[in-house]
Amino acid sequence: MFYVSVFFQYMSQYLKTKLQYRTDLFVEFFSDLMFQAVNLIFILIVFGHTQVLNGWTRDEIIFIYGFFLVPFAVFGAFFNIWDFNERYIVRGEMDRVLTRPVHSLFQIILERMELESLLGAVTGIIIMIYAGSRLDLVFHWYDIFIFILFVLGGTLVYAGIFITLATISFWSDARSSIMPMMYNIGNYGRYPIDIYNRVIRYILTWVLPFAFVGVYPSAYFLRKTEWYGYAFLTPVMGLIFFMIAIFLWNAGVKRYRGAGN
Repeated sequence: MFYVSVFFQYMSQYLKTKLQYRTDLFVEFFSDLMFQAVNLIFILIVFGHTQVLNGWTRDEIIFIYGFFLVPFAVFGAFFNIWDFNERYIVRGEMDRVLTRPVHSLFQIILERMELESLLGAVTGIIIMIYAGSRLDLVFHWYDIFIFILFVLGGTLVYAGIFITLATISFWSDARSSIMPMMYNIGNYGRYPIDIYNRVIRYILTWVLPFAFVGVYPSAYFLRKTEWYGYAFLTPVMGLIFFMIAIFLWNAGVKRYRGAGN
């Protein structure tokens, strides 16, 4: 209950701060929408030259993209730690965090919270509804719970990978460009996995499992029965990678010696 209370206090302060600058908030919303629109236009351009991509139709790929936006938006809202090395290790902010009686990762997640990123989830759901209506998909009452489970699983996959990358800073405080590169690799998870060669499919499934953020869970709602096994592995993979990330984070914090010379 203590952590829940702290979470809502942080959220309250964050909302108060953002509402003081409504124009900036609107600009952020608009820029996110433009970014998502560009990605959607890219898909439409690709299918302007072909009707089917390795057995996947345009509307199916649009549905996958819509689903991908939902866990990605939740990740962006609560696990925005792409600048962890620069802000907390190089500038010494980690020293301040470790003086407080709350888990260090929990504090950093709250400090880097960006709730406006949740707009991407709304956009994703709208895209899914549009594509689903064109595909005449039928949903059952329990699919909403499966959807939430898959979204949480996909979010934890993303969080686990990027928290793990952030822990590298505890062993090496040199600036690194690996975070932006990994963001780009993560985009491969919003396209059907079987359009890639075998090596890339293996990496996106078991090494950097971004396929569990988009295509695998989407396959369940698209009634691609051959992918059901992978779809229901989504929350399992999320928990595994998130637990590995927490373990590495705790080990890294124990090794951390402060920002002094």
